Amino acid sequence: MAGNLIARSVHDLTAAAWFGGSLMGAIGLNGAAAEAKDPSERTRLSSAGWMKWAPFQTAAFASHLVADLAIAWENKGRIAKQDGVARDTVIKTAVTVVGAAVTLYSGILGKKVEKLAAEGAQGATEPRPDASDELKAAQQQLKMLQWAIPAFAGAVIVLGAKHGEMQRPKNVFAGLRS
Repeated sequence: MAGNLIARSVHDLTAAAWFGGSLMGAIGLNGAAAEAKDPSERTRLSSAGWMKWAPFQTAAFASHLVADLAIAWENKGRIAKQDGVARDTVIKTAVTVVGAAVTLYSGILGKKVEKLAAEGAQGATEPRPDASDELKAAQQQLKMLQWAIPAFAGAVIVLGAKHGEMQRPKNVFAGLRS
């Protein structure tokens, strides 16, 4: 079997972890934390869950980048010669990097929310009316980012599938530049 099965598997599994982990966190973890009876527990529990996930997310990102480099190295000739592959590689790389930055920023905001947990909240991303401006701002940003992150991760998965489709022999042949 020609190719790089291990790198492709790591690439896809780590993107799946990013997508699934972020979506489960937004829906499951944040949703469950909002059910806590004590308002100060809502942000604390959500933050604790996200902090337990953070090392795995970091490892997934690092592994994803290593796998990306291995796949790019294996396909360097195709990237250079097949029409559209270099462009799509740049786009996928940009989406991955921006998505990783958004995920990192979300973690920074989450630490801020954790620090202010004693103020209480209506939910992990829903401030109480009497919350400090700092907590309100962080939670409002997190409310948007919790949906942006799986969108980035999903886009990376779709772009990876597109790269796979571009490797079909008929597509390689049609896209070869002379």
